[in-house]
Formats: sequence, C-alpha cells, structure tokens
Amino acid sequence: MQRVNLIDKGLIDYKECWDFQETLFKQTVDKKILLRDGKAEGNTEDHLIFCQHPHVYTLGKSGKQENLLIAEQLLNNIDAKYYKINRGGDITYHGPGQLVMYPIFDLDHYFTDIHKYMRYLEEAVILTLAEFGITGNRVKGLTGVWLDAGTPQERKICAMGVKSSRWVTMHGIALNVNTDLSYFNHIVPCGILDKSVTSMEKELKGKADISLVQKALQENMANIFNFDYVI
Repeated sequence: MQRVNLIDKGLIDYKECWDFQETLFKQTVDKKILLRDGKAEGNTEDHLIFCQHPHVYTLGKSGKQENLLIAEQLLNNIDAKYYKINRGGDITYHGPGQLVMYPIFDLDHYFTDIHKYMRYLEEAVILTLAEFGITGNRVKGLTGVWLDAGTPQERKICAMGVKSSRWVTMHGIALNVNTDLSYFNHIVPCGILDKSVTSMEKELKGKADISLVQKALQENMANIFNFDYVI
C-alpha cells in the first residue's frame, strides 16, 4: 500500500505555502526523471498538506482579472493579498476558517487520469460533508462540491483547482468550514456569475469543529486513494 506524508501547516501565509508546495513538487518531478533515466533508485514520495491561509485571493491560469471586483490598491483595507498562480481554474478566496488541502501526489502510484483524480477529490469532500449531516453533490461540467445541485438554491461549498506535470499534482481543494463568506463579495467566485457560495457553518447554523472536519477528510482521502499515512 502506498504511504503518504501527512503535513499540517496550520495557519500559513499563502505565498509561503505555495513555495513549499513548489519545492515538494519539483523534488518529485526531478526524482521521476532520474528514475526514468536509471540515475536514481527507490521511488517518489507523496505528500498531503492541510492548512488555512490569511485572507487572500488567487487567480488561476485560465482566470480573468476582471473577476477580482475590488481594486488591488484597496486590498489592504480588507487585510487581503492577491496572487496570480499556476493552477487551473479562475479566481477564488482563501481565509481563516477555510480548510485547504494540497495533495502533492505522483499519480503513477494510483492511476494516470486527471479527470478521475478530480472526481476522487470531490468524493472525499462529499463523504466528509455527509459525516456532518450535509449532502454534497456534483454539478455536470463544473468542478468542486455543491449543495442542492440542479435547483435554484444551488451553491458551492468547496472549490478545486490543480496543476499537474508528469502526473505529479499540486494545489488542491478549499472547503468552506467556518469561512467569512463576505470576502466572496469582492470576486466572481471561480468565474461563475450566477452561483452563490456557502459554508458548513452557514448550513449547520453554527460553527463546525475544523479539526474534526480535517480528521474526517484525512480518513476519507486515505480510504478512497487506498494509502496509509506517514506522520
């Protein structure tokens, strides 16, 4: 069974964690090239990072600048930062109370199918939400996890955006647990104009224990991808 390094970064600056991801990602890709060329022995390692970020907006490669609805010079007024980054997807928000998960996985250990990988991430979140009495769904043609899919009340609770190279992944998911949803008013979330966002706190009408949510998500990831943790 594959083993995964579990890393809990707590509350960490977005750029600091992005740099940390990039280091692990590069190490994994470089090791794959050496293994392919017969210049190394052993195998690549997988890592699963959990964290929260101070207020920040990130714009993916396919995103549109105009989906940031606040002038960049005014971001200091709301104590937020802004980065253009190298994942897929459009603009999203990260902040305290939101559980962020970054898998740095070599998909050669599992399956080489990005579409399947994204569905597995969604499934881990759907199963986690179910443990707290929330029914998550998928929306055809859109990534992430939604509530009341296919109804006028359709709303997003978990955003996703990934990057992959040589079947190595980085970036990941952002699950709104006790998130300050007012920060989404300054963007067009994921570039989708007619959809609202929600959080576990809003749906449960009270704060969720984010440590328990993280524990459930960790377990569901291990079960779905069939791995054990190295702690």
